[in-house]
Amino acid sequence: MNIQITRFSHPALASSCAALLATLTACGGGGDGGVSAGTAAATPVNMTVSGTAASGKPLAGATISASCVRGSASASADANGQFSLTLSAVPPCLITATAGGTPFHSVAFAGGTFNVTPETDLLLGYLGGQLGTNEMGLLTGFAGNARFQQVLGNQTDVLDAQTAVVSSLQQRFALTLSVPDFLTTPFVPDNEGLDHDLDALQAAGAIDDGGAQSATLSFVTAAGAAQPLPATSPGTTAGGGTGNAGSANSGGMM
Repeated sequence: MNIQITRFSHPALASSCAALLATLTACGGGGDGGVSAGTAAATPVNMTVSGTAASGKPLAGATISASCVRGSASASADANGQFSLTLSAVPPCLITATAGGTPFHSVAFAGGTFNVTPETDLLLGYLGGQLGTNEMGLLTGFAGNARFQQVLGNQTDVLDAQTAVVSSLQQRFALTLSVPDFLTTPFVPDNEGLDHDLDALQAAGAIDDGGAQSATLSFVTAAGAAQPLPATSPGTTAGGGTGNAGSANSGGMM
């Protein structure tokens, strides 16, 4: 193929085109010129994360800590296990509630209501399985693993995993959970709703006051491993959702 090189005959025209190209490059025309939420270079936002920490009984006085892609905060739960953290951070955030030396874990993909219960530990176990690891691997690798951060910040991925966990628990233990949205539904330990579900899971032997039984966590992790996430997850990107979404997802997969 013959290629003709066009030379500028007017210096002013050449200067104008060079300036235009420089402007386009500065605006990102030649590459990725921006930073998406959920990366360490993203701009922190002011957010409040609140919820209830309970195992079937309230985790009264538990130490609550949030560790985000950028930013962290801590507080104490009240007598009902309820807590609220306000911080400047880049989500997602891992939330840990420690009571009597026992840690319980959860995730917040944005500001809003995010509970900490044995069910949320199972959720992280399922997500860990989807990512080729387990809950502990997910927790310890979160700070330095962009893929883990992307998935935990993706509202679609997290809520789909929640649906799958509920389905798996119901089939495994032959029970019906009345609150499928255990991550983001506000509740108080009053033997109703989500608190009743925790009691039912305890009665079935799936969890206890110390958290999820190891056999239950292994089962849920294996269920996640059977549904691996694609290299790039569809749906909402990191930091793109709000807690207490109010969607009552049902069904799922084993």
